[in-house]
Amino acid sequence: MSGTSLDGVDGVLVDFAGRSPRVLAHSSAVFPPALQQELLQLNTSGPDELHRAALAANALVRVYADVVAQLLTACQLDARAVRAVGAHGQTVRHRPQLFDGTGYTLQLNQPALLAELTGIDVVADFRSRDVAAGGQGAPLVPPFHKAFFGHLPGRTAVLNIGGISNITLLDAAQPDSVTGFDCGPGNALMDAWCTAHTGAAYDDAGAWAAGGVVHGALLQCLLDEPFFAQAPPKSTGRDLFNPPWLERKLTGFAATSAQDVQATLTELTALGCAHCIRRYAPDCQRLVVCGGGALNLHLMVRLQALLPICTVSDSGQVGLPPLQVEATAFAWLARQCVERKTASLKRVTGAVGARILGAIYPA
Repeated sequence: MSGTSLDGVDGVLVDFAGRSPRVLAHSSAVFPPALQQELLQLNTSGPDELHRAALAANALVRVYADVVAQLLTACQLDARAVRAVGAHGQTVRHRPQLFDGTGYTLQLNQPALLAELTGIDVVADFRSRDVAAGGQGAPLVPPFHKAFFGHLPGRTAVLNIGGISNITLLDAAQPDSVTGFDCGPGNALMDAWCTAHTGAAYDDAGAWAAGGVVHGALLQCLLDEPFFAQAPPKSTGRDLFNPPWLERKLTGFAATSAQDVQATLTELTALGCAHCIRRYAPDCQRLVVCGGGALNLHLMVRLQALLPICTVSDSGQVGLPPLQVEATAFAWLARQCVERKTASLKRVTGAVGARILGAIYPA
């Protein structure tokens, strides 16, 4: 899995033989700086982008293949022991239901090359079938969250904070009531601002933001973005929440210090997520946080302060470390495809019905 944070690739080797998925190994790789920059630039229109996108997809898949090799080595397994690789690709456009009523979502990927490099069947292109069925194509992880965390008692919210944040709402007493949607920005704006003003790729543990002061008027200006008031089903991405969006919002706030802007962006992520729980799961008892945002201690403190009725913890405390959840979810989605089982939820994406997601590229 390589997500909207654009920091690199996480891979897991998962055994689905038991009642619950079991992660046998986890490996990761950072993107080479040139590839990271190219993937970021391809989120917006630019010169010769078809050619650049094709080469970036090849380079991306080579990183995927390296991670697969690391996993096989760690478990001393031959490629023939693995049924399939789930490879989501790198989202560079996400515009479902727009323009012609169907819209599109675009993930850079080269699954045929990945099958060639690994010798393993590859499942890719998970989102487009749901979009074709009238859905958002996102988020896709709620069915997996139900499968892995659905046993937790009471009302539970699973919050994934990558570049964008998304939430799944679970109720042990009503297992078929699961729903989920994107909340808004996760780490994307915080990371971009931190890199621009400190040179660091991210705000380690949220320490820089913790030393700043939230600017109330700026926070309200950010929250005035219509997406936050939009009812689900809904999804978003860097198409909306990107540095140019932030620069436009900062007009009139030039006197605000860079550190106070970071504090305000962190509060925006926390408040955007908390608002979703208050509105759609006011009796939520437990918030399980995964993704890179779970490592931002200041953000976790703010979530707990904004949601006093919830017990806030990271996913590692309930069985799956934060940086393994999304990769495990796409392994689960790949298995669903291989077994020809549906993996989408109408009430999550807004599609006309559940669909089998993904396309298989045989090795």
